[in-house]
Amino acid sequence: MTEIKEQDQQKASPLSLSRPGKLELKKTVEGGQVRQKFSHGRSKVVAVEVRKKRTYALDDAGKMTRVRAREVPEELPETVVTEEEQEIARAATASLTNEEKAARVRALQVAKRAGDEAPATGTDPEVESAAVEEPVEAPASEVVVPEIAAPVDVDTMLKAEAEVRKAEEEEAKRREEQAKVAAAHATAKLKSLETEGDDDAERARRRPGRAEVRRPSLGAKRGEPRRRTGKITITEALDDSEERTRSLASVRRAREREKKRLSQLQAGETLKVIRDVVIPETITVQELASRMAERGTEVICALMRMGVMATINQSIDADTAELIATEFGHKIKRVSESDVEIGMAGAPDEDESLVARPPVVTVMGHVDHGKTSLLDALRSTDVAAHEAGGITQHIGAYQVTLPGGQKITFIDTPGHAAFTAMRARGAKVTDLVVLVVAADDGIMPQTIEAIHHAKAAGVPLIVAINKMDLPTADPNRIRQELLQHELVDESMGGDVMSIEVSATKRLNLDKLEEAILLQAEVLELRANPNRLAEGIVIESRIERGRGSVATVLVHRGTLHVGDIFVAGGEWGRVRALVDDRGNSVDSAGPGMPVGVLGLSGTPDAGDEFVAVDNEIKARQISEFRQRKQRDAKTGSVSRGTLEQMLSRIQTGAAKELAVVVKADVHGSVEAIQSALDKLSTDEVKVRVLHAAVGAINESDVTLAQASNAVIIGFNVRANPQARDLAKRDNVEIRYYSIIYNVIDDVKQALSGMLSPTLREKILGYAQIREVFNITKVGKIAGCMVTEGMVRRGGKVRLLRDNVVIHEGALSQLKRFKDDVREVKEGFECGMALESYQDLQAGDAIECFEIEEIARVL
Repeated sequence: MTEIKEQDQQKASPLSLSRPGKLELKKTVEGGQVRQKFSHGRSKVVAVEVRKKRTYALDDAGKMTRVRAREVPEELPETVVTEEEQEIARAATASLTNEEKAARVRALQVAKRAGDEAPATGTDPEVESAAVEEPVEAPASEVVVPEIAAPVDVDTMLKAEAEVRKAEEEEAKRREEQAKVAAAHATAKLKSLETEGDDDAERARRRPGRAEVRRPSLGAKRGEPRRRTGKITITEALDDSEERTRSLASVRRAREREKKRLSQLQAGETLKVIRDVVIPETITVQELASRMAERGTEVICALMRMGVMATINQSIDADTAELIATEFGHKIKRVSESDVEIGMAGAPDEDESLVARPPVVTVMGHVDHGKTSLLDALRSTDVAAHEAGGITQHIGAYQVTLPGGQKITFIDTPGHAAFTAMRARGAKVTDLVVLVVAADDGIMPQTIEAIHHAKAAGVPLIVAINKMDLPTADPNRIRQELLQHELVDESMGGDVMSIEVSATKRLNLDKLEEAILLQAEVLELRANPNRLAEGIVIESRIERGRGSVATVLVHRGTLHVGDIFVAGGEWGRVRALVDDRGNSVDSAGPGMPVGVLGLSGTPDAGDEFVAVDNEIKARQISEFRQRKQRDAKTGSVSRGTLEQMLSRIQTGAAKELAVVVKADVHGSVEAIQSALDKLSTDEVKVRVLHAAVGAINESDVTLAQASNAVIIGFNVRANPQARDLAKRDNVEIRYYSIIYNVIDDVKQALSGMLSPTLREKILGYAQIREVFNITKVGKIAGCMVTEGMVRRGGKVRLLRDNVVIHEGALSQLKRFKDDVREVKEGFECGMALESYQDLQAGDAIECFEIEEIARVL
């Protein structure tokens, strides 16, 4: 190593001052060693030699500037340095510290790098290319300062070093300021690129640390500054004549640094985002985590801390979800599926918009007291003559126009005991009740029920004493019986009006109408016709060629053709409106009953009828109500345990009569279903598999065949396909038009399913006189019949001292050698007991039989 240094010192050209103020370096040779490392672990020391020639001079301001080739004068003759001057230079160099030596070497290197821009003529190209390469700076401790062969002006050298240090500090400060400006620009650019979805930013974010692929840059256009190529010199760096721009790689690196800084900032100081979380009645854990923008595992951990073990796809209730969302610091907004019904009723009406409407009157009473006949007399119709069995089995709605122009809406209800729900529904939608009582019959059970419905509805009541044309009519007895139910007539100082009428003779009908109008005037019945219609479904049915038809009573608003409505769990658009006489109308106002066509299905009687703004809302409400009805039916089914089912089967308690009910109107279906449920007992019961409105079809027959059920058709018939299918599968279809015939037949069928009553009947007694032992037969008792008779095949008891010691069957009964059917009192016989041989003389045999007596409900 020492030899290499000495050779380098010998090869180095002498340093001389050609003129004051100018430092000139000729072709110097610098040598050194570099350790080269290889991938497999070996290393090798390589000698490096660099030849450079650069010239710097002080300008007028006293700064070191590069002297261009054209400004360099001809080379002056080399100055001869004495040995004394060399000794002084060596002493000055030896007194420097390592840091000063390193600074001086850097000054020399800077001076070399600032060589002429154009090399001298005849310069070797290899030397020239080697001169532009930057040398590797060594640490201060390893710097080897060559000996100066000639004396050097120390002040000039120190001044040059100071200028170099000052230039380096200014350059470092300027680069720092440029770095700050570029970093701010890169940060802004990064944010804009993230907003615009820059592809490079996304690629850098997804693949951090991976080397970027530099895209080929397009050539600069004419007049635009071109990008720099090659290495930059100090003069070019200090030259501000050309605009400098940052490279794309530098911008990307700054962008990555900024993104990394932001990610570290977010990881250290995460800002909590408060969200409005909408929580329905039930929600899955995954959906809750998504709405809160939280991780699913964190939500599951929070649930486990609360004692709730739930998976990511499991549903939790709204209260639990609210607790979880509150724990995470979010705002809660509870919603329910029933919110779709909010706003259906609309705002209350203003007093200025209300106008008078017709009163709604419900006619109630016992069966065959003349309710429908009275309405026929008021409407001049003959509805009662077309009723099956002479009784009303449907609820009807009619509107009567009086000679004075006033209108009254009547609702006719059946009087049979099975139609309790119809009477209750009629009392709910009415303004007042007309109680029809037959003068020759008095107060009956359904009359009392109608009084209770009227009191429960809280509506006024008018008593119409009908059939006053009969000679047995006694209206005073009716008024006396009404006192038992807290109905005091006006003639007795009460507030209940009673009018004696006759439907057949049309007696006092005008007084009844006048009383109704007077009561309506007292009630001040008013409604707003200028709004969406609201009402109630009185009855629903399926008509051939029309589909589902609902009789609707409008409470307020006006129903027009084309309106979209919701009726219970069904929805539709009004295709046509039909009044009570079958005439088409365009609209129906408050208090008017009308038939509506255009339903998607058959609604239940008593459902609310509401017109809505659009079809989407109608569908949502209909789906919600249908889903609610399904859940209610599913929840009402009592499954019980397997042990309970087996115990019912073993005890014979699981006897059911399965039926499928189809009727013409929903009210009849409801009445039949209610009546059949009342027939059920602990031993037998009726199970209605399906009850609906309409004709009997193939699906009904298939259901009945699979469940071994009976099909009941009330005022409906089976279609040809259903009849053929029922005949092939041997399914029984029974048709009815009167409801009490249905009840009687079902009651008889249930009675046949009841276990008969067993009763014991004593036939007679026999005394054992002698016991005979016969080979291969056993013991035979020789007996004398002392009372009654002994019959073969009957049951016997063996009595010894009047104590029963055996009960079993009689296996043989003989008289002499012949088998006989029976032996009467006073005759001798031989008897053998089945599976019993312990017979003794003097024992008594009691003969009896079991009778089965059929039970009825």
